[in-house]
Amino acid sequence: MKTAEAKSEGERILGRQRARSEKKEFCRAPDEMTRVAVHAMAMELPEVLGHPNRLPFEGVLTLVDVPSDKSPSGSRGHRVVLTRAAAQAALPSLLGMAVGYKAGWDGHDARQKCGIITAAELDGRELAVKGYLFARDFPEFGPEGSTDLGHHGAMGMSYELADAHVEDMRAPVWTLTRATFTGAAILLREKAAYRATSFRVRRPAMAAAGRSVRHRRAG
Repeated sequence: MKTAEAKSEGERILGRQRARSEKKEFCRAPDEMTRVAVHAMAMELPEVLGHPNRLPFEGVLTLVDVPSDKSPSGSRGHRVVLTRAAAQAALPSLLGMAVGYKAGWDGHDARQKCGIITAAELDGRELAVKGYLFARDFPEFGPEGSTDLGHHGAMGMSYELADAHVEDMRAPVWTLTRATFTGAAILLREKAAYRATSFRVRRPAMAAAGRSVRHRRAG
């Protein structure tokens, strides 16, 4: 009887210790989640099967908390760091913004809009985006087009900002603590401020299958 009582009392003590431990872990969890969570936002667009003017794309727009490989346009020769907090706060401003390109794929042309960003995800140090290119308006991007966007890893991306706040204008590397995204550019990775960016189109499976059938018939 004493043994059973002792065992029961021991279980109760262990149970209380376990509950306290779980409570402590629960209390720590929000902070830990803040450090490792994936922050994502997206616009819900109705699905239209085979839409001729929607060519899906995906890419890495920039890195956060990492100095750029070279100075972006408008930074007066300074390399820059976009903080994670600034990028996270600015995610809503990125949705619905246009992607553009410049002839030669070597910079920005804000008037040459060729697509739209519909989703953005901050995962680790990468700010990844998804969206659509206007394939009917820009036939060179379409299934039969001559522009090979990202299939060989040559293409990257670059953000466009407004209302950027620099922590210390005298610093050799500017730290951006606040900004608003106004768009993005598709360009050669070697021309981007961050060479670790990427861009590629996601050819619809039906279009790919159609091309395969046509090629077989032609042969």
